[in-house]
Amino acid sequence: MADIWKTLAQTARLMVGVKDYDAYVVSRRRFNPEAEVMSREAFLLRCQEERYGGKSMKKCPC
Repeated sequence: MADIWKTLAQTARLMVGVKDYDAYVVSRRRFNPEAEVMSREAFLLRCQEERYGGKSMKKCPC
């Protein structure tokens, strides 16, 4: 049952443009065990910048 919830949560994050941090870490470690890994916060900020182009949702053009 826990696997189902994990999969649903991962799917929901991907639907809104948030990549899976744990998958990122595994990928980095697989190709280079000594590679530097971003913190979870830095990773999420990078995902947000990629999705919105660095634009803040708080700025209203009206």
